[in-house]
Amino acid sequence: MPQPRPPTAADFSTLPPDLQIALIPPSPSPDSPATPTVNAILLLFHGLGDTESSFAQFARNLNLPGVFAISVRGVNSIPASLITDSFSSSSPRGYFHWGDDLETSLSGNGGEYFTKARDMVLNNLVRDVLIAKCGWATRDILLFGFGQGGSFALGLASWVSSGRFEVGGGEDGDVFRGVVAVGGRVPDSMIVGGTGNKKARTPVLVCRGRRSEVVDEEAVEVLREVFEDVQVVEWKRDEDGMPREREEVVPLMRFFADRLRAW
Repeated sequence: MPQPRPPTAADFSTLPPDLQIALIPPSPSPDSPATPTVNAILLLFHGLGDTESSFAQFARNLNLPGVFAISVRGVNSIPASLITDSFSSSSPRGYFHWGDDLETSLSGNGGEYFTKARDMVLNNLVRDVLIAKCGWATRDILLFGFGQGGSFALGLASWVSSGRFEVGGGEDGDVFRGVVAVGGRVPDSMIVGGTGNKKARTPVLVCRGRRSEVVDEEAVEVLREVFEDVQVVEWKRDEDGMPREREEVVPLMRFFADRLRAW
């Protein structure tokens, strides 16, 4: 395996047409105006009905030092006629989701299957590009997702722990550096557990509203059954949503900082 290096646009030229991304390299620091060192990769997964563009801007606003961010677009489109105000954004570039089945995705009941998205992200993006071409390992990769994208991110971390994603993780499967999911629960279809029913070792932070209909107490209990290390942060507002105040951003930044110091 080559030494890890920052990805370039050319590295992603072989991605399938349905897998669209936006690249957000780390910003140079005032103390080091030269090309910054990259120490980790952050993959971002938007919510139902959004695109990669808004999460590319979110990554720029986070501006995590030494982190190369990749915002990924949902692999399936939603007809504009089905878009309502309940979606994450209104975009002239279209509306996308992560599930295999549009009807199930729109229901938001946690029963989605993510086979197409899972295989494209893990095989085409993570294994073929980030690992094989650029020299990174799964433990160098952070995941962030909102809503359906948060569920997908949690599902990916559960899936790789099973040993079914064979990139050298050993008998205990693979581990990501960490997952942050806002308003997302582990999808039933991706709860596979580690080898020998061991819990997944990827650290997890889940953020939710006080009266979240998605991340309820049952969902939190399932999270603790699937993952070894689970932190749950509850917003003061009732509903789930992207962080919009300092007190909501701080837990995310603290988690990211801890994970970046971990290796």
